[in-house]
Amino acid sequence: MNTAFKGAAKRLDDLDLPRLGALIGVGEDEIHAFLDVETSGHGFDAQDRPIILFEPHVFFRNLSGAARARAVAAGLAYPKWGENPYPRDSYPRLKAACAIDETAALKSASWGLGQVLGENFEAAGFLTVQAMVEAMMEDEALQLEAAVNFIAEKRLADKLRNHDWAGFAKGYNGASYRKNAYDTRLADAYRKWSRIKDTPWPPAASPAVPQPAPIPAPQSPKPAAPPVAAPVPMAKQGFWTALLNLILKLFGRK
Repeated sequence: MNTAFKGAAKRLDDLDLPRLGALIGVGEDEIHAFLDVETSGHGFDAQDRPIILFEPHVFFRNLSGAARARAVAAGLAYPKWGENPYPRDSYPRLKAACAIDETAALKSASWGLGQVLGENFEAAGFLTVQAMVEAMMEDEALQLEAAVNFIAEKRLADKLRNHDWAGFAKGYNGASYRKNAYDTRLADAYRKWSRIKDTPWPPAASPAVPQPAPIPAPQSPKPAAPPVAAPVPMAKQGFWTALLNLILKLFGRK
């Protein structure tokens, strides 16, 4: 694993939101609202690393035995959420946790635009948590696709589409969603984006460029046909018969 956690860091383009929203039957405004609440619409930090939140209580449940004891002693793991405040930058914790157990550490952070927890790598469409993290480092569109896959897998698309903000918040953010007003923030963000013109989807087809008519290939001239001799007009039969009789008469023949 690239422990610098830096890849191509490609940003979303205008079509990514309606394109990926269409996969679960929701519009661009719903996707915008979701991203605003999760990460203010940004998938990478100032150092072009995926935005993350390392969760020590998740690290605790992904460890056992000596590894767990070591993590607890280092202050990287504890049994319950909220026992200690989170630092502004989760990467020092994540890197220290990777030194104890890389897979458990990657599963214990939320990643990218949709803050998909590493534990949910399969629901997000990946074979391993490492593959998920590699995708998160490359492209915000891949980050959003992972979140869309998770929404579909957890059957939350209908709640988002029907603006059941509380139902979506509970399914995506957990039962404690009210503590950070997740549902009301979603509703507020949706109202904001619904007043802004959307990017058309599917995109309008580009007008066809007129093509010049093909120029026919030059043809070789055909050779002129040889002149046909005009037929000799047939003389009247009576003239030749009279001439023949005259000759026969002159030579004494009948």
